[in-house]
Amino acid sequence: MREEANVDIASWPWWAALGYLILDISVRVVAIIVVPRNRRPTSAMAWLLAIFLIPVIGVLLFLLIGNPKLPRARRRKQEQINEYITEAASHLNFGSLRPNAPDWFPPLVAMNQRLGALPLSGGNEAHLISDYQQSLDEMAEAMRQAQDYIHVEFYILQSDASTDNFFRAMEEAAARGVPVRVLLDYWANRWKPRYRQTLRRLDEMGADWHLMLPVQPLRGRIQRPDLRNHRKLLVVDGAIGFVGSQNVTDSSYNLPKNIRRGLHWIDLMVRVHGPVVSSLNAVFLSDYYAETDRIPDAGDLTRIERGRGELGCQIVPSGPGFEVENNLRLFLALLYAARERIMIVSPYFVPDEALLLAVTAAVDRGVQVELFVSEQGDQAVVYHAQRSYYEALLRAGIRIWMYPKPYILHTKSLTIDDQVAVIGSSNMDMRSFGLNMEVSMLVRGEEFVDEMRVVEDEYRALSRELTLEEWMKQPLRSTVLDNLARLTSALQ
Repeated sequence: MREEANVDIASWPWWAALGYLILDISVRVVAIIVVPRNRRPTSAMAWLLAIFLIPVIGVLLFLLIGNPKLPRARRRKQEQINEYITEAASHLNFGSLRPNAPDWFPPLVAMNQRLGALPLSGGNEAHLISDYQQSLDEMAEAMRQAQDYIHVEFYILQSDASTDNFFRAMEEAAARGVPVRVLLDYWANRWKPRYRQTLRRLDEMGADWHLMLPVQPLRGRIQRPDLRNHRKLLVVDGAIGFVGSQNVTDSSYNLPKNIRRGLHWIDLMVRVHGPVVSSLNAVFLSDYYAETDRIPDAGDLTRIERGRGELGCQIVPSGPGFEVENNLRLFLALLYAARERIMIVSPYFVPDEALLLAVTAAVDRGVQVELFVSEQGDQAVVYHAQRSYYEALLRAGIRIWMYPKPYILHTKSLTIDDQVAVIGSSNMDMRSFGLNMEVSMLVRGEEFVDEMRVVEDEYRALSRELTLEEWMKQPLRSTVLDNLARLTSALQ
């Protein structure tokens, strides 16, 4: 008889011990057959390690969150949503596209659209807003101009002192008879401060609000508890749109632990005008339909706002409702297309093998690669998993800039060379690739990349550069924590 973990089977009756051994071997054999199927090797290995080392907990976790896809009923609905987006896309090819695109750009756009993105539209205008409170206030002012509808979709939505102007703008619009539709993620808000006050305020203004991906078994709403709708967007009358990384909440998120540590979030939003706003609206309407089974009157996407700019923009939604990781494939294609420089800003940079190879291979091609991250983290496991890649990145020649405490650099952007950028809600980690519903905007235009460069220069001026010499002085305990977190990051 053998002894493993804390289970002493030597003292058991022979039949009980035999039964236990048969069950134990069966679980391991079945795991080897089931777990690796259609799964990344790193993810499969992490799950197998969990099941082999802690069988009961490992199996239960795998049954609960081991499948990164939506529940069957939700997948059927997502298929209808994808059909709706495809149909809507036929009306969204609008605006004169910017001439002289690089050879790799049209195939990239076509790939995005095949995977579920909206078409590339021309004639757009887009401007960055890097100040946290200014972003909230500009969104409020845009809502005060609303005449037809307001569509609000944010991962976190809280009524507090910082967002009071935002909420008052919604209240004023609702009082004028403008439909105000609001979507907010269930898990991201349910256990946060001011949750009930926020819902009460939405009720009192008469907003048509809904929780995204709710886990409410008593109401018949059951789904995986680890899935999130992480999108952040606002659409006003189909004419003005906002998209980016910022939630509608105080920059401390109103969490006592953040307030004690003095943490504040640094974000970046984009205000857009032009045909691309209808693409943003299509994403909102698809999520609204997912939660309500209906499309509101504002579902007419044939009303296209003419733009005043010259930017080419494409909205790329991603998440477990799609067949593949749309955001990851977009990032990979851009990294391999870069010829001069790559600038990555990501609060949670936990690459899979393909992404790690893409950024390090870029350096080998002579491309300048810089990564902006936070000096401290707000999520311990992800923070340590990210740190586990620093040595490989530094040895490859990638420059790493550490944004100083007590700020969390929450911007999510990628720029390559001088004419293409991506900005949105997607981190460069496995959760954003496989579990979160995200939205990104691909932008082609030197004037927009120039704005991005100004923001990147500001980040660089405030940050300090991490060197390989400094990193190699990390204590052993930090290395152990980083490596353990790296293993768990693949459990999806």
